[in-house]
Amino acid sequence: MQQGIAVMEPSRQEFRDAMARLGAAVTIVTTDGPAGRVGITASAVCSVTDSPPTLLVCMNRNSSLNPAVQANGVLCVNVLPGDAQELSNLFAGFTGADQVARFAFGNWSSLVTGAPALEEAVAAIDCGVEEVVEKGTHSVVFAQVRAIRLGAQRPALIWFSRNYHPVGLPG
Repeated sequence: MQQGIAVMEPSRQEFRDAMARLGAAVTIVTTDGPAGRVGITASAVCSVTDSPPTLLVCMNRNSSLNPAVQANGVLCVNVLPGDAQELSNLFAGFTGADQVARFAFGNWSSLVTGAPALEEAVAAIDCGVEEVVEKGTHSVVFAQVRAIRLGAQRPALIWFSRNYHPVGLPG
């Protein structure tokens, strides 16, 4: 056996520890429509393809966002700037604020779909839901990009080693 290689299936904690070493952009994923205006902090977001432009967004099935996104059929991925830790914590539910109170912070507008877009975001990526795949504890959403608003070029917020870090400088 090679040193450091697990032979058996990794435990849930081992998997979580490994994922803590995988830096990820911190976003607030939002939706609005007949099922309500909802937003949560998420880091499980990535690009799938640029033709057509498509994102993958993973949501816990127990999240308040999950049924709202599936019913509304739209979402906006708001990439947070490096100084937005408080806003991230608010939408992560750490403060106990309800959905209405969460949206009282920051400046919100909408692009094409009606999902809330954060004015201060490094980028707001407005999408329509194309497909949802259920896997384990999560729903994996494939979302086709309908509109993009690029914010000011400044450091973005990432989550790495269970903590926030601003990263990147304008080129």
